[in-house]
Amino acid sequence: MRLDTKALRYLNSEDWRVLAAVEQGSKNHEVVPTPLIAQISGLRGGTGVHKCISNLAKVDLIARVKNAKYDGYRLTYGGIDYLALNTYRKRKDVYSVGNQIGVGKESDIFVVADEKGRQRVLKIHRLGRISFRTVKANRDYLRNRHSGSWMYMSRLAAVKEFTFMKALRVNGFPVPEPLAQSRHTLVMSLIDAFPLRQISSVPDPPSLYAELISMILRLAAYGLIHGDFNEFNILIEEKSKNTPTENPASREESLEGSASQYPRPTSEVTLTPILIDFPQMLSIDHPNAEMYFDRDVNCVKRFFEKRFHFVSDEPGPFFTVSKTSVGKKGSKRLDIEVEASGFSRKMAKELETYMKAVHVDGNEGATKEDGTEGYSEDDKEKAEGVSSGDE
Repeated sequence: MRLDTKALRYLNSEDWRVLAAVEQGSKNHEVVPTPLIAQISGLRGGTGVHKCISNLAKVDLIARVKNAKYDGYRLTYGGIDYLALNTYRKRKDVYSVGNQIGVGKESDIFVVADEKGRQRVLKIHRLGRISFRTVKANRDYLRNRHSGSWMYMSRLAAVKEFTFMKALRVNGFPVPEPLAQSRHTLVMSLIDAFPLRQISSVPDPPSLYAELISMILRLAAYGLIHGDFNEFNILIEEKSKNTPTENPASREESLEGSASQYPRPTSEVTLTPILIDFPQMLSIDHPNAEMYFDRDVNCVKRFFEKRFHFVSDEPGPFFTVSKTSVGKKGSKRLDIEVEASGFSRKMAKELETYMKAVHVDGNEGATKEDGTEGYSEDDKEKAEGVSSGDE
């Protein structure tokens, strides 16, 4: 979905108040009555409210619902995008929005920059974007429930991803640095890396395979299963390291004073896997934990066999064995820690149920559009000075 920020700079403080009022009213109304918008916004005089409503509707931040029983408006994706961007602007987390560098089944990825020009990544969760018909077909569990709102569920996905990313980062896992979170979005560090799915060959497939399997086992030791551990959600970062080398001929020449006495440096490239995308992450105590664990392992095995023609001689790893390492050798129970930090078990259950209803339960790599989640050096154009506007 396109993120058009042109109108951001033209919205005044009253427009923002009315837009925030529609958002607040959406918590209890699919279509927010116009009188309620005026009441929540606190603006005096009906003329001013209607003018703001007209301004917001013209740029598709809110939409009037046809055939509704009463006069009212609903918040659009664009509207909640603007509210999140305005929050980042106030916090000085995001100053400009650049190119879209990735699109997933239920998310959009953009390059953004702060006031100092430092590039970052903005991820926008859009649960239900492709699957509204499926959601309507599974409405029984959603009917008359707050958790049925796409806005609420997209926000839960962003909160969950940000919370898990923080916990993983603090405990030394190779993940992007989480910087900020607002509503259905989060901002993270931009990593100069390529998605594993775009890489046709690597110098040492067994070593990279072992490192990825080790990451799955380490997650398990911390009480977690990624749930979508595949080539779409693994970035490969290249790092060059200069190492001195010396050959006998140069040594002999140096003794005669005809060559440099210093060894010649050579460049050694190391590949570091970076893990991304955490809305499907779950506790190792989940009822279906073994199925998700085995699926993560098999995704790695299948990809390495198909792409790099590598098959490990070692069986497993197996869930029953990995579960015995939980909480040992200095590892924490991050599943419990995250729950204690505010992302409750109830919220996790609501999100999981909704994601199953819209068929986003992990391992969706094969169906994602080209360009999903990962980004390459060619995509990393500088954020194009589209200011996020004044209040």
